[in-house]
Formats: sequence, structure tokens, C-alpha cells
Amino acid sequence: MCGIVGIVGNTPVAERLVDALKRLEYRGYDSAGVATIHDGAMDRRRAEGKLFNLEKKLSDEPLPGQIGIAHTRWATHGVPNETNAHPHFVDGIAVVHNGIIENFSEIKDDLIAEGACFTTQTDTEVVAQLIAKYRRQGLDNRAAMLAMLNRVTGAFALVVMFKDDPDTIMAARFGPPLAVGFGKGEMFLGSDAIALSPFTNEIAYLEDGDCAIVDHRGAEIVDFSGKPVVRKHQISQATAFMVDKGNHRHFMEKEIYEQPEVISHALAHYVDFATNTVKPVDSAIDFKALRGLAISACGTAYLAGLVGKYWFERYARLPVEIDVASEFRYREMPLSKDQAALFISQSGETADTLASLRYCKDSGLKIGAIVNVSESTIAREADAVFPILAGPEIGVASTKAFTCQLAVMASLAISAGKARGTINAAEEKQLVQSLIEMPRIMSQVLHSIQPQLETLSRDLSKFKDVLYLGRGTSYPLAMEGALKLKEISYIHAEGYAAGELKHGPIALIDENMPVIVIAPHDRFFEKTVSNMQEVAARGGRIIFITDEKGASASKLETMATIVLPNVPELIAPMVFSLPIQLLAYHTAVFMGTDVDQPRNLAKSVTVE
Repeated sequence: MCGIVGIVGNTPVAERLVDALKRLEYRGYDSAGVATIHDGAMDRRRAEGKLFNLEKKLSDEPLPGQIGIAHTRWATHGVPNETNAHPHFVDGIAVVHNGIIENFSEIKDDLIAEGACFTTQTDTEVVAQLIAKYRRQGLDNRAAMLAMLNRVTGAFALVVMFKDDPDTIMAARFGPPLAVGFGKGEMFLGSDAIALSPFTNEIAYLEDGDCAIVDHRGAEIVDFSGKPVVRKHQISQATAFMVDKGNHRHFMEKEIYEQPEVISHALAHYVDFATNTVKPVDSAIDFKALRGLAISACGTAYLAGLVGKYWFERYARLPVEIDVASEFRYREMPLSKDQAALFISQSGETADTLASLRYCKDSGLKIGAIVNVSESTIAREADAVFPILAGPEIGVASTKAFTCQLAVMASLAISAGKARGTINAAEEKQLVQSLIEMPRIMSQVLHSIQPQLETLSRDLSKFKDVLYLGRGTSYPLAMEGALKLKEISYIHAEGYAAGELKHGPIALIDENMPVIVIAPHDRFFEKTVSNMQEVAARGGRIIFITDEKGASASKLETMATIVLPNVPELIAPMVFSLPIQLLAYHTAVFMGTDVDQPRNLAKSVTVE
């Protein structure tokens, strides 16, 4: 979603603010802006589109000043244009905002009735208008800020600057993340630690209901009533990563090829490479005592959870309930304290997932968080945190976070099976050995299949619709493959359980319908091949993703057959993720779409 940066500096800040915004581009945006205060005057530059448009404006009309705020906007209220771009100015007040003010319409009507003049279509402007109103009533800046916070409802991260106080920035959080960075004689605000990594690694994360007053001396944090609160300072790991493409054309390609390395890092946290055993997991969740497990997530993380469901049920004999978080939170699902809940989120800030977590926590369940950002809200509110250790994922379409989520859940399923006595020591060693071998196998696959997939993508780009089929853990992979293709190439694609083919989708099959079949030679293989025969009989164009055994066993004519090594069933979902990621990537590249920042999508969905 929107990206926010603020600096109380001792050198000019405009260029640094834009550099920080570049580190937030992965969130997705449609306009950007910067505001500063200099010699008692507050000024801004805003531009529709990408950051280079804003940079050009700043080059033509520089913004001096040693204090400033900046923003990348992902439109929710009002069209994406310069007028609606942040920062918004009202009576010497500048505001940037991430989130949604739910009662903005009511507030706006009241303010208009009192004589206020609105210049934008956004919900954000009511924040500035409210503060201006309270200041006219005689409140000082801090009191006006708190009065505004007690009037608005919704999910928001706000940063506010006042022309008459050129040494202070105020910020507030209720939902979307916001971090305070501590420098030497300077202070920083940002939507995440990556944005602040060039400036500082000392971070404090605001919590819901926090308001921060930041100046050169530091940050004072109070709740919305004005009562002081204390937030822990921590050393962020974000500065350990260079957020650039390296030798790759896109972040997505770079992140696909990083998977063997980052999965190695993730596995090292969960398994003992020397003994082929799982390491003890966070004792806050006792798998042995559980009657069931609830899993919830959104998007690709939800599909990772679907794969995890198969593993927990097979290896730990643990019943699993799973739903997308936006449905889970409203189902009023009956829960008992002998269950636990796992929530999966790359960012750890996904609004629906966080709401579902709180529903389960209120029901007395122990909470596990599978996250990439260990300082995130979901991680902080969980009883047990299971980091995926994928490093920053900049491409909007998730790749390495997905396979790291799978690797972590596979490790947890083995741990659960060991704790529950459903796998013995020999089985544990065999399963862990498979995980340990996986990075090497993935590296081999990435380098062997790339030329074939790049060529195949040229043919796939000619079609308007694509079906994906799979059984067992390949069924969630079919949905993930379809999701990746539609996300970045904008080709319509759907993923189905192969056994559902005759229950509707087969009506679509003809010579203009490629069908991508994901079928390792596992216990489901023969059934999946029979579905392929039904596709072939109706003229469907089959792209067959299988292994060496599967390629030898099937005699069907295909549009293409992508052959992977024979791998143990446990690691097949991770290995078979690679061709579906690369196929979507190369198709999108060939079609000329914006691979890293596809239209209408945001990396971190921090509002409902």
C-alpha cells in the first residue's frame, strides 16, 4: 500500500526522502509527493505516475529545507492524479496517510457545513481539515493532533508537519505499520525499516493507538489520550540487505534465483544439518496436545497454507481448518482451546490476516506466526514466531517468500509429527534429508529449465485463457501458477483440482485453451494422466510439468513437456514452484508488462 517517509534532519532532506521512497516502490503506487519547510515557508512537489516524474519536478524546481515528509500513493479514494497526491496542505498543515479513514464522509459533511473548502477527492484531506479546525478553536498542535485522532475511525498511519513548528513531525498509527528511526541529531519516520535503512538501523515500531512527536532530540510516544508509552528500540536487520536487482532485469527474476540460498537460510533455523533431525520449535505451541489446527492467510500465503494442510494432516495426523483470512474473520468459526492457529504473511502486516489472528486470540487459542518480518505486528502479537528468513521481497508477485513459507511449514509438520509420535526417528531423518537436499536440487532446476521456459513463454503469450491442473499438493500449486500468470502478464488463468475437470472446466477445452498440468510421478500420477487424456481428446494444448519418471510413463503428445528431476514427495511443491514462477515471469517479460509492480496490486495489503 502507500509508502510514508519523514525526516527531521540537519542537512537538506528532499533528495533523501525520494531515495527512501524508492525503497518503498515494491508496495505499489500511482503518484508521489514531497513537502518541506524552509525559512518559514512550507512547499511541496507532487507528480502522477512513477517516481522519476517527481524527480524531474524536483530537478526543475528544487525544494530546500531540513525537515520534510514524503509519500507514494496507492489510490483508494479519488482518482490517481496530482491533485489527489499527498502531501495534502490545509492552513499550514501537511499530511501524508496510508490506510482508510472509514468515517471520512460523515466528517467531511460536518466540516463543509461549518464552511471548510475541500480541494481533493481523498479521505486523507479530512485529517488536515480536522486539525486545522481544532487549531482555529485554540488548541496547540499536539492537542489538535490528538483531538483529530479521537475523531477519526479506520485503519491509518499518519505523518503530519506544521509550518509554524519547523523542528517537529507528528505521527500516528492505527493499523498500517509505521516505524521511528533514531539517528545522530536526526530522526526518521517510515512505513518500514527498509525505507530507513540508509539512515539508521535503530528502530522503534509504533503500535496501534500510538502517537509520536518527533524532533531533533528524539521521539516522545503517547497514546491517543496523551498518556506516555514506551516502545522498545531494536536493531533492524533491513540494513543487512542491498535492495537492488544485481545482474537481473527485474526484482522478481532476482528473487526467483535467490530461492536456493534463502531456503538454505530458512532450513538452518529449523533443522540440524548434521543429524538430519528437526530442531526444537517454539514451546508456546505444543503440537502433541493439539486436537486441531486453524490456518489462515491471503493470496499466495493462503496457497502456501493449503500445501501445509496436506503436510500437517499426513505427517502429524493433525486435522486442519483453513480459509482465506478475509472469509475466516467473518465466519465466526467455532474454536476451542485445544486448537492452535497459524497465520502466514510475508509482511506480517496484512490487515485481514491480523484481524483473523485477533479473533483466534480472543477465543483463547495459541497463535503461531509464519512471517518474513519478525518485527511486524503479526509477529509481535503471536505466541510463537516462525520466521521464513527470505530477506526483503521487492517484487509484488511473491516467489521466494512462498517457497520459504513452504519450507518452514514442511519443517513444522515434521516437528509436529515427531511430537505426536506419528513419524518415527527413521522417517524423521528421511524427511529432513529431503529438505536438506532441496536447495541443491532447486539450483540445478533453475539453471536447466530456464531456456525452455523462455521459449515456451512466447507461445503462451498468444493465448487469452489458461487452465492449470494438479492433485494433492500440486492442486494448490496449480492455483499458485494461475495466480502468478494473471498477476503479472494479465492473461486470465484458473487453477483447478484435476479431479474437478469433468465437473465444469472441461467445457472450456478446445485448441485455443492451453492446459498446464503439474504432475510429479507420485501416488496421484495415474489419476492425473487420465485427466490429461480427457484434455487431449478435446484438442486441448497440454503443457506437462513432470519429473523424469512421469515423462517416461506418459506417452501423450504435448505442446511442451518440462522435465524436472525425480524428487521425494515432501519437497516436490517447492521444486515444482520454480517452473510455474519462471513461466509466468518470462511470459510477462515477453508481453512487456510491469513485472515488479503489476497494475492495481500492492505488495502489502494493510487495509481491508
